[in-house]
Amino acid sequence: MRGRRLGVLLVLCGAIFLEGIDVAMLNVALPSIRADLGLETGALQWVMSAYVLGYGGFMLLGGRAADLFGRRAMFIGWLSVFLLFSGLGGLATEGWQLIAARFVTGVAAAFMTPAGLSIITTGFDEGAQRDKALLVYSGTAAAGFSVGLVAGGLLASVGWRWVFFAPVALAALILAGALAFVPQAPPAGRRDRGRIDVWGGVLVTAGVVLLVLGVEEAAAMPAVAGLALLGAFALVERRTAEPLVRLGILRSPALLRANTAALLFSAAFFGFQFLVVLYLQEVRGWSTLQTSLAMLVIGIDAVLSPTVVPQLLARYGNGRLIFTGLLLAALAYGLFLPLGADWSYLLMLPSLILLGLAFALVYGPLTIVATEGVAEQEQGLAGGLLYTAFQFGAALGLAGVTGVAAGAADPLEGYRTALLVPFAAVLVAAAVTLPGLRRGSHRPGQGAGALGAGDGDEPVGAHGDVHLGVRQGVDVAQDVRG
Repeated sequence: MRGRRLGVLLVLCGAIFLEGIDVAMLNVALPSIRADLGLETGALQWVMSAYVLGYGGFMLLGGRAADLFGRRAMFIGWLSVFLLFSGLGGLATEGWQLIAARFVTGVAAAFMTPAGLSIITTGFDEGAQRDKALLVYSGTAAAGFSVGLVAGGLLASVGWRWVFFAPVALAALILAGALAFVPQAPPAGRRDRGRIDVWGGVLVTAGVVLLVLGVEEAAAMPAVAGLALLGAFALVERRTAEPLVRLGILRSPALLRANTAALLFSAAFFGFQFLVVLYLQEVRGWSTLQTSLAMLVIGIDAVLSPTVVPQLLARYGNGRLIFTGLLLAALAYGLFLPLGADWSYLLMLPSLILLGLAFALVYGPLTIVATEGVAEQEQGLAGGLLYTAFQFGAALGLAGVTGVAAGAADPLEGYRTALLVPFAAVLVAAAVTLPGLRRGSHRPGQGAGALGAGDGDEPVGAHGDVHLGVRQGVDVAQDVRG
């Protein structure tokens, strides 16, 4: 990777670093925000969930917009919106103002992130080169989260508003780099460009919001309404000439397994970190900086993703790495279940290290699985599906652990019970990937789709392999007749 291509990768890695650092810094600043603005636990959870809902709810719309209206334009335009509303969040004086700013920032990320991912997947040749770029990309996201933990602790110790102001300067640098390095794609004609499926975007966003609200409030009506809207979304997509999500892309069992595993893994991780931060600061009385340093070890995946994981990927394939990582995550959460009021850091450390290893084995390979074999004109959609799964999972995970913890009279007992949510979610994720693993794990150079595509699993966009299969079937038939 040299010249302009290297510059493009650095810019896009800078953007995903920005997204990671933004989320991590806010996470460790939550207790300070609660104290200053007087927020209840439910409202505090919505400071996180508003961003996640904007991000996850508009992600499919953002991914499709990148395919239709230009990846560069979507990336640069919405990066500017991200910059603006990140700064406005730091000026909030009421809880609703902060929640609104976080929601718009999440919407901006929903358009910016799939555009950036699709620039990588269309700008690097599929195979070893693209895999390496995606692993560097995912490692940079992890680095952003790790740096954000420490930076958030330092900035929040001065004042929580700096957690919102600091990303503004970084976003401005990335914006300048994007204008210099990201190439302008040839403009599409009006007929070629198509139109956006606005109704589909409205239905899926409203459905996600209501579903998460139902989980958080343990209320049946919002959850049922959310599921109904998602069902209506599926019907609209089936009948629309230019759907937001072409349902045919979901016919690959490998792709469905990857996105389901991403949703469950994200739900477990975000729910776990939310509980651990509250435990350390509100039960143990640790400062934001102490909490940041304690969580920093999770960032080991930032080093492993671009260095060790490519070698493991070449030897074992995506499927085995993902399954192993999910089992490590289950072990990490399981070790945390007997949480005590006076746990030393040494008792927590094994879980945090295992979680860092799990993240390295799962996040990058899932990104590869969810985008390989997809046609270039739908790479934005593929990225949107993946990040929708991640963010929808994060929203459900946060809502789930908050609802369980709030139902206990004793905070520690509530945290201990709520830890069962991430533990169960990651076990289900491992079970989801197991059928594909049994069919044989994909390795670079194989024709089968990742996560064990085979025995009826058709990789997306792999119709050209049908002729080979037919010819082999004819040869076998001739041998039988002979």
